[in-house]
Amino acid sequence: MEKEVYSLCFMCSVRCPIKVLVKDGQVKWIEGNPHVPGIEGSLCPRGAAGISMLYDNERVKSPMIRVGDRGSGHWKKASWDEALDYVADKLKQIIEAYGGHSVAIGERTQLATHVTKTFLKAIKSPNHFTHDALCKGSVNTACRSLFGYTDAQMGVDYANTKHIVLYGRNLFESIAVKEVKNMMKALEKGAEITYIDPRVTVTATKARRYWQIRPGTDLALNYALIHLILKEKLYDAEYVDRWVLGLNELQDFVHPYTPEWAEKETHIAAGAIVDLARRISKEKPHVIFHFGYRGASHTNEIYMRRSIMILNALMGSVEAKGGFFFKKGPGEVGSEPARKLTEQEFPEIDVPRFDKVGTPDFPLPDPNHGVAQMLPQAILNEDPYPIKAFIAYRFEPLMSIPDTNLTKKALEKLDLIVAMDVNYSDIAWHADVILPESTYLERTDSIQQVNGLKPQMFLRKQAVPPRYDTREGAMILKQIGERIGIGENFPYENMEELVRWQLEGTGFTLEDFDLKGFVAYGKNQIFWDRKEGLKFKTPSGKIEFKSSLLENAGFESFPAYEPIPSPQKDRFRLVVGRNALHTHISTQNNPYLNELCSENVIWINKEKAEALGIADGDTVEVASRVGKGKINAFVTDLIHPEAVFMLHGFGHESEKATRSYQKGVNDALLQENISDRIGGSPAFHDTFVTITPV
Repeated sequence: MEKEVYSLCFMCSVRCPIKVLVKDGQVKWIEGNPHVPGIEGSLCPRGAAGISMLYDNERVKSPMIRVGDRGSGHWKKASWDEALDYVADKLKQIIEAYGGHSVAIGERTQLATHVTKTFLKAIKSPNHFTHDALCKGSVNTACRSLFGYTDAQMGVDYANTKHIVLYGRNLFESIAVKEVKNMMKALEKGAEITYIDPRVTVTATKARRYWQIRPGTDLALNYALIHLILKEKLYDAEYVDRWVLGLNELQDFVHPYTPEWAEKETHIAAGAIVDLARRISKEKPHVIFHFGYRGASHTNEIYMRRSIMILNALMGSVEAKGGFFFKKGPGEVGSEPARKLTEQEFPEIDVPRFDKVGTPDFPLPDPNHGVAQMLPQAILNEDPYPIKAFIAYRFEPLMSIPDTNLTKKALEKLDLIVAMDVNYSDIAWHADVILPESTYLERTDSIQQVNGLKPQMFLRKQAVPPRYDTREGAMILKQIGERIGIGENFPYENMEELVRWQLEGTGFTLEDFDLKGFVAYGKNQIFWDRKEGLKFKTPSGKIEFKSSLLENAGFESFPAYEPIPSPQKDRFRLVVGRNALHTHISTQNNPYLNELCSENVIWINKEKAEALGIADGDTVEVASRVGKGKINAFVTDLIHPEAVFMLHGFGHESEKATRSYQKGVNDALLQENISDRIGGSPAFHDTFVTITPV
């Protein structure tokens, strides 16, 4: 018997709509949902490998309780009742002794996030944080400082752009299928890509213009572009006059930052900078200076991302076809979004967050995501109070938070570590209890509310029954909640009931998703009127170059540029990134993907390698102030001499993930835990390393 099931991929966080072919209870094929424009049947390599994850015999197959030392790999198989009772008993003891705020949950943002937040609100803990904090916290803060919206509330009209500038946004390797297909459509219509990165990537090879910028100097480049655009009045004057606050202050500020000045800092020719500014201004407003996805490179990250957004505002490309747009929700057409459990009434929480977001220490980062890299310090210092229990829900602190050794030290202070995961991740390997989640093909999930030019809802629908003794994350949290006395906050007995509860008031039913996997609130794209109808959420109602968010917190809108020194002799700036085959730390043990890319290597400039006596393929030791490891060298002229590069997500320590165990080096082991103290992101690229032949 065959059936087709429309669902949502979860091999990465993009959640592409998919169609799953099931025959006799087995998944035989996965492809992109053919009914979704921009997807039209396409799938990336990770999405195609979803079958491999489903049938992987190295998944966590049942609840597991640790019986040896943490990280020793000694487990006993447990029933769900035994494992849930164990977790609940521990949590009750901890909450009674230290309060609910002693419990923290970190997760990769997902459709069940409203359930996770409900769990914590019910026990009076503010300590929810997400992987987004590590990836794009400063991008979020920068967006809010200018527009009042977060970056997640803005979209990019790739298909209609005429020129896009990408700052290390490796679009064709960090694949989101719809983005890539729409970008290819734009290129076919004659659009240009300008790509700026210390390393030649696949995206660089698609660009009309590639600049191998000196690492860390992107802000200098942008100040020079802004200088010239204002000096030569290349901006959209009508748009800027109507919607921008602080143009005069910006003009005074950038006066010294000429293209000639920027050439000395960036090593990009002044003439090339001038040419780009003049060329791209001819295509306004159908242009994009892309503010990026991962904005977590340097301690001045918020200002670099603000400078990109300022360039867009000068081009008038915010809420413009071929530029950026604000995502429209169902309220734009008089409808209601899907309900969330977090809409309930909860007891008041009267303590600060563990990361001190919202206090003078960290006033500006978004509390919806937090500042994840502060977790080790909060545990170790018991500041502002003791953290005693940590639940990792598809989140990997040991390979995502900088300075793995520090994180390990902090985890040892905890009374309880719970991992909710599909795989034997490193945090699962160090946990006290593993509660295995069903894969996305084995579960129905909460509604995905997709706002955009046309607001829609999508449903992840179960394609096949669970192969092993696993459960949905939203059910696991409910069942723990019932055991600790907060069960009334979870008004459902199964996932179908939860989805039907969410759909109440939307005008749609669960059955409406059967035909195409999604429902739409309307047929027409919604762009606001650029002359009268833009709705910025800043106090002024305008795009704030001079930012009230920043200045009310005691920070400058336009800080003077601080020169970026070159690394000391025989040291390199460590740069990390992704390729098309892996998602962060979660797919390296996938049988299909591991065969294609089984470990990372370290890219090093050819001339630098020769001076150090390193040949291509040699094993080298890479070391920083906080960690070291052995890795094979990839000697190339495709990377700037001041930098070395490695893929993120390798060097796993979990022995049950046999394909990825000890393959390559974990970049978090090397990275120092330092941050953009204003925006909130870690400064992943502000760690310096030595490379030594072994």
